Amino acid sequence: MEDLVLGLKPLLLEDVFRVAIEGQQVQLSSAAVSRIQLAHDFLLSRVKTDETYYGVNTGFGLLAHVKIPATDVETLQYRLLRSHACGLGAPLGDAPVRAMLFLRAANLALGHSGVSLQLVEQILLLLNRGVVPVVPEQGSVGASGDLAPLAHLALPLIGEGRARFKGQDMSAAQALKLAGIQPIRLGPKEGLALINGTQLMAALGTLNLLEAEHLCRLADLAGAMSLEALRGTSTAFDPLIHQVRPHPGQLKVAATLRNWIAPEGKKSDIALSHHNCNRVQDPYSLRCMPQVHGATRDVLDFVRQVLEREINSVTDNPLVFPKEEKILSGGNFHGQILAVAMDALSIGVAELASISEQRIEKLINPATSGLPAFLTEQGGLNSGFMIVQVTAASLVSENKTLCHPASVDSIPTSADKEDHVSMGAWATRKAGLVLHNTKRVLSLEFLAAAQGIDLLRPLRSSDRIEKIHGIIRKKIDRLNEDRVLFEDFGAMLEVMNSQELQQLLQEGV
Repeated sequence: MEDLVLGLKPLLLEDVFRVAIEGQQVQLSSAAVSRIQLAHDFLLSRVKTDETYYGVNTGFGLLAHVKIPATDVETLQYRLLRSHACGLGAPLGDAPVRAMLFLRAANLALGHSGVSLQLVEQILLLLNRGVVPVVPEQGSVGASGDLAPLAHLALPLIGEGRARFKGQDMSAAQALKLAGIQPIRLGPKEGLALINGTQLMAALGTLNLLEAEHLCRLADLAGAMSLEALRGTSTAFDPLIHQVRPHPGQLKVAATLRNWIAPEGKKSDIALSHHNCNRVQDPYSLRCMPQVHGATRDVLDFVRQVLEREINSVTDNPLVFPKEEKILSGGNFHGQILAVAMDALSIGVAELASISEQRIEKLINPATSGLPAFLTEQGGLNSGFMIVQVTAASLVSENKTLCHPASVDSIPTSADKEDHVSMGAWATRKAGLVLHNTKRVLSLEFLAAAQGIDLLRPLRSSDRIEKIHGIIRKKIDRLNEDRVLFEDFGAMLEVMNSQELQQLLQEGV
């Protein structure tokens, strides 16, 4: 994989994925180097004057009125990082922290923070050599930047705090030594530049969004399999219906479902077997998949736009504009737009789980499915998928609570100087919990739908759905008599993450 070069073109969300998940290396372009040096030189020229600049030669927050002597400007930055490293809770995983490092470097490389080239290069050294700062997940209110998490992210740059190297937790000083990196010394404003920003929210939000888009594709496929197992009709996906209500997501899902169920208009054996049945309309959980799944896709399109702008934005404070010869204080670190976007993502993704659970209910209910109760042929002796649906229901109910919006909350901090905060960090973290629950509900639907198709044999579904069914059955046996299903759940998640399934998903889209 070629190195990603910062500063040549706007970042894509997929760039974050490649760096955070796949380990792509990152370097600076000559243009980025020039921007960083220009802003740094300008800031140093102003520091030499007697002018007052927030966070450069003043205290922070309510203490902004306190002028810091020139002899203590460097000490100020060290004490800022140490005092703000107040995170709590479980440490974030390697991928989110790598995403944070990458976005922190990208933010500084835009040339409006006034930091030295050496500082940005130090961040990239950690990233490229596999030093992962230990960052507790709790402690940010998503306003003056993700202060506490970013302080923990920054401490290893100066050889303090803790880090992971090759999977081992250790002191940051030891991690740097093993990676062949020397701690850096901080200059004016550099501590503040490292912690003012939305990089926790943007990093987690980006990974959330990419996972949510993947879940949309999985939900369409699971729904198509369930519709076939329930002997539903594809009439509701006719293009004419959706052309007169042309929401983009709705159109996309209807086309995707047609591609799964009847590619090129060819109906499956299952579909042909009930062509003249007396069922006119299916339940909403089948018939309205384009409208429900499509709404989620449209919400995620909005979230994608927000994140694409955010990862290419400068969220530091104060901002340095060398060409205009200005240093300006503002509020680009405020995470309200990200908080709203993550709350929207939570709501949209939760609906994928909600409608999926109802399809599971239809599959296990003989009154609607026409299949054996609980998808088992020896009901009574066997309970089959009875509790699978209960588990799905429990996860859907958890999501309902998690979808209470964080973005409508605020709590004054820093002696009321920071009197409105976004709670964007919590909005982002709980969105991750919604994604976790939703993926598991979909995994249960896949298992139930595959069992339903088995119970319709010798009839076969479409070639595309049969391919998916075959992938599942290579990993997970049909449920002929009761067994512990917990292991099946994990195996189904592995199938959903497999390259083989990813390739087939692209065929159905």
